[in-house]
Order: sequence, then structure tokens, then C-alpha cells
Amino acid sequence: MPQLVAIRWAMVSTRGMIAPPKPPLSARRGIQSVETGLRVLGALAAGQGPQSLSAIGGRTGISPSQTHRYLQSLIAAGMAEQDTAQRYDLGPAAIALGIAALARLDVFASTERAVGRFVTDTGRSALICVWGPPGVVVVRWFGGSPALFCPIALGTVLPLRHSAPGHVFLALLDPAETRAVAEHERTQDHSVMEMDAAAVRAELLARWSASGTAALWPGLRMLAAPVFDLQGRVALTVTSLASPAFAMEEDEAVAARLLMACNEATQAAGGSWPLRVAG
Repeated sequence: MPQLVAIRWAMVSTRGMIAPPKPPLSARRGIQSVETGLRVLGALAAGQGPQSLSAIGGRTGISPSQTHRYLQSLIAAGMAEQDTAQRYDLGPAAIALGIAALARLDVFASTERAVGRFVTDTGRSALICVWGPPGVVVVRWFGGSPALFCPIALGTVLPLRHSAPGHVFLALLDPAETRAVAEHERTQDHSVMEMDAAAVRAELLARWSASGTAALWPGLRMLAAPVFDLQGRVALTVTSLASPAFAMEEDEAVAARLLMACNEATQAAGGSWPLRVAG
């Protein structure tokens, strides 16, 4: 909950006594309205993508009519948006706010620096992704040379089961944290095949990176590796992107450079890279 700025009220002197300040009723109601609006915004963030009005109201315990009014205010501020099916999701202002908050974290800042050097050294485009309520969320894009054109932008949610960064999170997070997103992917796309999470984890631990092609973007090769925080948890993933313009023979050397960048970012943030790789 954001801290509210205290309002300094003028004190009234009566017969030498100082009356304690008392904010007007409208100010007290304004504070309550902010808190309610943030509850609605939190419900949007907690959902697995666009949600109906009734689903958001159910999460907050607010009546549908009141929820609708708050959503309209959030839309006007760019914090929410509504699609053609009358469902609601986070808006561009909310995404920008979240990215700004991430930028203040040491691990995010150190990763940005390391990935910038990686892109300069290899020419490959790169993504930084975090794990959030919707799943694997792109929070930073680094353009390489030659330029890579694909429909991935800030705020894009990548598949958990069919993307390289998704495999990193699937392997390293507690299964309870990824279960809801995995189930949601299955219900939204019946062509999603069952995946052996244990096999995904074993492959990742063998080389500390995950590779694959993005099913939605044919020809795009993805290679992802984790960045760890102070507690040894995966905090971010860094993903290298390559089009057919990049020779596949270079991928092995790029993978080694990507692991080096993630190692640098982890240590710069005070974390520890797994001994299996560091040794």
C-alpha cells in the first residue's frame, strides 16, 4: 500500500488553547477510496489475464456496480483496460509502474548492466522476464544487431510450457507457484501437451539454461538462463533471441556468454551462482 502524504492542518487558537486538527469528512472518504481502488487494481494483477467484472468483484468483495465505477476510473488513468469481450486487465500505466518498481531492485539493475554487455558482445537481442501472477512476463527488451523483428513487447506474457524462460521458471520454482498458470494454459489451449516437469528440471540442472523455439514465432530460437537473488531463488530470467540470420553454429558460444552474464548479475546483486556452474 503506497504511503499517504500527511496533510498538515492549521491549528485554531481559542482562549489560548490549541484545538487538535481534524481532517474533514471528505478527506477521510478520499483515503478509503484510494484503498478500495488499490484493492481492485490488486485483483487485476492477481488474475490470469483478462477477467470479467464479476470475477474482479468476487476477488475484492465489492458489489458489481461499485467495482465497475472503480474500473472506469482506473481505465481513465491508464491503470486498466477493457477488451472487446468486456473483460478487464492491467493497463499500460500499471505495467510501466511495475517495471519502474523493478528497476529499483539491485538484482534488476545488475541484470540490466550484464545483459547490455551481452548484447554488445554477441549482437543477439535479449529479454529480461520475471515471474508474476499471469506467468512469465517480459519486463525489458534489448535490441541486437542485426535488428530482430517479432511481436514481443514489454508486458508480453510468454508461455510457461512452450518457451525457454518458461522452462527455467518451471524447473526452479516450487510446483505450487506454477500450477495455476500451467492449468490455465491447458484450459485455454487444448493442443498443449502434457510435459514432464521433472525432465525439464533435470535438463536445466545439467547445463543451467533452457533452449527451444517459440511456437508462436517460427524460426525464432530462444535460450534462457536464471539470475538468482540473495536467498538463492530465481529472481529473473535472461533470454537470448536469434533469427535464422544468426548461424546456429554460434549458439554454443552464445550460451556460454549468456551464463557468464547471468553469473555476473547474480554476484553483483549479492547472490550466489550454483556451485555446479561456478566450479
